[in-house]
Amino acid sequence: MKLPENLDKIGTVGLLLAALATPCCFPLFAFLLSAFGLGSAELFGGWTEYVFEGLVLVSLIGFIIAYRQHKNIFPLLIGLSAGGLIFYAYNFNFDNKLIYAGMFGLLLATGLNYYTNRKHKAACGTCAVIDGKAVELQSTITCPNCGHKKTETMPTDACQFFYECEKCKTVFKPKPGDCCVYCSYGTVKCPSKQTGQECC
Repeated sequence: MKLPENLDKIGTVGLLLAALATPCCFPLFAFLLSAFGLGSAELFGGWTEYVFEGLVLVSLIGFIIAYRQHKNIFPLLIGLSAGGLIFYAYNFNFDNKLIYAGMFGLLLATGLNYYTNRKHKAACGTCAVIDGKAVELQSTITCPNCGHKKTETMPTDACQFFYECEKCKTVFKPKPGDCCVYCSYGTVKCPSKQTGQECC
């Protein structure tokens, strides 16, 4: 798991755990912990507001990163609205109800993000996301000399100009006008062509 892809989860789960750890500030959670003698605990003392706002900021950064990768606007809009409620409640008009609404809004947005990411990965299989576009990374290349086929994972940071056939050991290069061997002899064009970028 890459950390940037999970910032929204880290921020939102951290926010809920911080609320549970400070039930005196969040009466909704106090009844859950009162059985353990924590009904009046305040783990962060006077820093609760800053911890909360910091975790909201982490969540919002995560939603922005997820939007840039998958272009799904709904989790981002819900997350921004929910985060805005929390910032407003803490800085302009303190109201526990607004904070609760913001917390559960962030939880909803995180759930949507998780669902969207899983759906995208399941549909894509052997894909990567490059500049916001899903790119297939595997291509079956056919040797022009002996006809041997092999499925390879294409590089995403460079074009492959030479390829050696594992069967006949022929080293071949792209046809004139093609940027790489996958564009000439593969079942899938290279990532640069798939995203419409200029090739090397």
